[in-house]
Amino acid sequence: MRPEAARRWDRRMKRKLSARVAAPLAGIAAAALIGGLGYAWPRPAPAVAQTASLKNGTWSQSWGAAMQRPIAGGEDEGPNWSVEGFGDHSLRQVVRLSTGGAKVRIRLSNVYGTRPLRVAAGAVARSAGGAQAWPGSTAALTFGGKRSVAVAPGGEIVSDPVPLATAPLEKLAVTLRFTGATGPATFHRFTTQPAYRATGDHLSDVGAGAYTRSTDALYYLTGVEVTGGNGTTGGNGTAGGNGAGTVVAFGDSLIDGVGASPGADARLPDALAERLAAARAPLSVVNAGIGGNRLRYDSACAGEKATARFARDVLNRPGVRAVIVHLGANDIRVTPGDPCLRPGGPATAAQVIDAQRQLVRAARARGLKVVGTTILPMKGALFPVWTPQVEKDRDAINHWIRTSGAYDAVLDADRIMADPADPDRSRLSYVYQDGLHPNDAGYQALARGIDLRVLR
Repeated sequence: MRPEAARRWDRRMKRKLSARVAAPLAGIAAAALIGGLGYAWPRPAPAVAQTASLKNGTWSQSWGAAMQRPIAGGEDEGPNWSVEGFGDHSLRQVVRLSTGGAKVRIRLSNVYGTRPLRVAAGAVARSAGGAQAWPGSTAALTFGGKRSVAVAPGGEIVSDPVPLATAPLEKLAVTLRFTGATGPATFHRFTTQPAYRATGDHLSDVGAGAYTRSTDALYYLTGVEVTGGNGTTGGNGTAGGNGAGTVVAFGDSLIDGVGASPGADARLPDALAERLAAARAPLSVVNAGIGGNRLRYDSACAGEKATARFARDVLNRPGVRAVIVHLGANDIRVTPGDPCLRPGGPATAAQVIDAQRQLVRAARARGLKVVGTTILPMKGALFPVWTPQVEKDRDAINHWIRTSGAYDAVLDADRIMADPADPDRSRLSYVYQDGLHPNDAGYQALARGIDLRVLR
């Protein structure tokens, strides 16, 4: 992590703790996001494949992110470029793969765009840290054999395969070149890895000198996919992917990774990917979490409701075999004046359970294994999300997740995180400074609580 980014993160956290803000469950102050609520973005059309086949085949999605409507940033998470979009810019984004392979391709989303997204060129390279690329590793991206491409509004596109051998947990730098105004950008508003921007054509730059601006958000890039190899080692000794499958972690800020150290790859999906890599299990892991996400209502701050985005963010990803679900905390909580909780009021436990049943049915219809995650302790958070009624609903939902048999397995985040002296609170050794989200040790403990046999 860059020193200035660490200082910015610390300053944001200190402001948050001193003010005890009524932030969304993503841990981001919602009041600062009101400016984005004025945009009336249309409901996205079904994704359309415009170049290479979107059939699953033997591809696995080694990295992924869930997309959101453009919205202005606030003082806590910092500014982002989603509302202004891009012009004469090069955009470099760094991702950590969960599995490797002999070939790689990327997936771009314009699902919330109101005009065609015109990409003049793209490239992928091995990351050398920050915005740097390893010399000699840059490969041009093509789309249907062409360097440039236009992605229709509401659409999604996948690049042609690039022969680039990759290993599990390796980082790649994906660079996109724009030459004209893109308009507001489809994006993911919270990440622990910055995106970098340079003015002009710096697509093939090895050094980071031109990439003088960064934000803690992701733009357009919704997946990086791999194929080839024998599942554990490729022909050149690198670990490979053989279509063994993708595990999608789907949910809210617990999945998104709020509370994890910036730049440390310490979120729950990251820790799970490390466990699978150590076990030589060729399963990819995708992070489809959105901080603040709800089951029953859309949010300008926290994306489409989970029941609406489940098909795009889980079922339609290549090679998906299993899904891990953590949702419901933002549906039952009460935070007065929080614009991220409008429209719609608090849900009952029965309503949350019914919505989770919808997700399970959709997953089972596709033959997926489903892991349910109990809602983590909420009492003791440094912003007002807890009441006795919230606790009653949380207990009822968790009891159903544990005992109903609806899920193939249960990740019991509640019991893993709970303080033995007060089970309604999280233990201090596992909780972030906001009193709610896991810290790095907490995320590691949660990853250890997943039965890998169910995923395999």
